[in-house]
Amino acid sequence: MLIESIEEHRRARRRASSPLGTVEEAIDEYRRGRFVIIVDDEGRENEGDLTIPAQFVTPEAISFILKYTTGIICVPMTGERLDDLRIPMMVGQHQNQAQFGTAFTVSVDARDGIATGVSAADRARTIEVLANPSSEFADLVMPGHIYPLRVREGGVLVRAGHTEASVDLCRMAGLQPAAALCEVMRADGTMARLPDLKRFAGRHGFKIITISQLIRHRIRGERLIDRVAETTVPTRYGEFRLLAYRSDIDPYEHAALVMGDITTPEPVLVRVHSQCVTGDVFHSLRCDCGDQIELALERIAEEGRGVFVYMRQEGRGIGLCNKIRAYALQETQGLDTVEANEALGFPADRRDYGIGMQILLDLGLEEICLLTNNPQKRAGMVGYGLEVVERVTLMATPNPYNWRYLETKRDKLGHFIDMPD
Repeated sequence: MLIESIEEHRRARRRASSPLGTVEEAIDEYRRGRFVIIVDDEGRENEGDLTIPAQFVTPEAISFILKYTTGIICVPMTGERLDDLRIPMMVGQHQNQAQFGTAFTVSVDARDGIATGVSAADRARTIEVLANPSSEFADLVMPGHIYPLRVREGGVLVRAGHTEASVDLCRMAGLQPAAALCEVMRADGTMARLPDLKRFAGRHGFKIITISQLIRHRIRGERLIDRVAETTVPTRYGEFRLLAYRSDIDPYEHAALVMGDITTPEPVLVRVHSQCVTGDVFHSLRCDCGDQIELALERIAEEGRGVFVYMRQEGRGIGLCNKIRAYALQETQGLDTVEANEALGFPADRRDYGIGMQILLDLGLEEICLLTNNPQKRAGMVGYGLEVVERVTLMATPNPYNWRYLETKRDKLGHFIDMPD
């Protein structure tokens, strides 16, 4: 199957009344070898990627991409296929400090059938090799001009990114799980945002879908978590239902505490808390994590209903041992919490909230009041179909040991924290 010419594509789609499409329409476009623009939310990159199934890429398609995008063409692929082709990561997982954790591999070119590798025909040839399930390690050279990306297992239900969205669409269309994508750019060199993307899509007859649409579509028919046990637990704040969950895509067990009737139409008070052994269990004064548990459970008890989700993401996702290493760097080198993470080769925050969002959806929640100081947590929930009607601050009293930590979270991570004078 060959992609229709760009002109044929334009004529076919100009009849559409709106560039905003459904997931079903996007799947149909992919099956026909057509471009689809995938947009994320304002709390993330707030950009649109021009995407197409890798198996339908032609020199004409690459020329079009190069005309209207940044020109950094990436090919999202499964980890299994990248391992088969022995394409290594650009940096190790623990060294990836990119803001959104995009998993770049070493760039590649096709070994045969190209000249310098940079022309539209050459890049199309390289993508053809990557998309061919019969290709082998010997069919590629490194480095090159095309950037494969490693897709997170679980797709957009785990990571709400363009990388995962494009491959999810390929899978749902029954195609090879590999796409080509590049960020759409305005004529002045700045990134195109949704109003620009609507005009661009309307001119060229493309459909636009959002990552949140794709998440909602998948959630209706898929589950990556299992509720494995449930009991009641009395606490100093009252009696809760305690639910235990297992995930299909990580080795951890997660928990949810539920108080009262959460099935009524009113928004439910929710806290999604990442594990912190030092603060939660040992009452360390270096952070405010333990205090946030106490404050959250107090607020839920006062409300008489609410949900507390406990996620196994120690140390903002770097694990207990690495967190203690980060503490040592703060002690010996005077680094703050962000600098210490980065000195160890980690991003400032490498947590994913996809599993936590699925737990909330499993509990039947739709509208919530979110107990958090973290703007990224709120933005991430919107993509999973949860409406955050209110953000409720959890402000613990600072102490001499966590003062700098709280200032760093406010100044470098954008947390809503009011420090006393």
